[in-house]
Amino acid sequence: MRILLVDDNSTNLKLLTKLVGKLENCEALAFSSPDAVLSALPELEFDIAIIDYQMPVYNGVELFTEIVRFDKYAQVPVIFVTADKDMTTRMAALNAGAIDFLTKPINPVEFQARVQNIVSLARARRQLADQAEWLRREVDRAVIELRQREQEIIHRLTLAAGYKDPETSRHTLRVAAYSEAIALELGLPEQLCNDIRLAAPMHDIGKVAMPDTVLLKQGRLTEAEYRQMQAHAQIGSDILARSHSSLLQLASEIAASHHERWDGQGYPNRLAATAIPISGRVVCIADNFDALTTERPYKPAWSFERTVEHILGRSGTQFDPDCVAAFERALPTIQAIMINDRREQLEEAEKTLATLSSQVA
Repeated sequence: MRILLVDDNSTNLKLLTKLVGKLENCEALAFSSPDAVLSALPELEFDIAIIDYQMPVYNGVELFTEIVRFDKYAQVPVIFVTADKDMTTRMAALNAGAIDFLTKPINPVEFQARVQNIVSLARARRQLADQAEWLRREVDRAVIELRQREQEIIHRLTLAAGYKDPETSRHTLRVAAYSEAIALELGLPEQLCNDIRLAAPMHDIGKVAMPDTVLLKQGRLTEAEYRQMQAHAQIGSDILARSHSSLLQLASEIAASHHERWDGQGYPNRLAATAIPISGRVVCIADNFDALTTERPYKPAWSFERTVEHILGRSGTQFDPDCVAAFERALPTIQAIMINDRREQLEEAEKTLATLSSQVA
């Protein structure tokens, strides 16, 4: 236990140092002037301060007021040493944070009793602080482990959703990356942007309930088939709903709202404008961008430029204008994501071709 001693009287300082030395496991840090103490801050480490009240330049209260400007000393117990029995002086000391007083001339027996009590208090505070820090670390560790489990659940559900159609898996990952880029440009909190990236791959989880004749159909869907496919949004939300996981709750929200339109003409609930959750408004643009820039059974892939023009032209009707503006700002990032994904697909195709060639040979 390190005890700061400040007294401009050398005789008193020597006495205080000697008395601290008699306390068990206590070390004295003696200073003969307030200036010397202030020069040593904030590197100075101590657990208790014993400060003379009457000193030149700075009195004890003024010195301690300067010390506690540093947050690390805010909870340090302070004892003032004074020969002044005036109540005004003592009230000033109490208001500064004094926990006790020692009256000059110092009585060694009284000193030992009073300071030992403060030492015990300081040790108890330290133990509580250590326990609080341990608890904080344990809570942080538990939260990280829980989030990792949630991410694994989402990853495995996404794999399940793309089991019938491998392209679906790549689509969900691209939509997740595009969504995060848009959310960041929209100025959403960083944690929410990250959560949207993690939850967005679940936006089409409801398609697991679609029959293969509809899901894998080569060509355009009939009107009845299209209405059947529309049900995937609500089904996906229902699959994920009522989870205690915040990520799965967000995924449920996205599944239910990523086909809603700003003008209220979307599905499944015909929500309009800000009644649509912001996560759904963001993913809606990301999903449409990816659907248009990739080949589908019923259409060829659109060019990057044509797709951008299409989305900008539907600001205020299909899409949230603020999200469209964020999408436009995010275009360099979005284009880089798209190019990188196509490079990865080409590399995978080349590896597959090389494997097949070696097997034939």
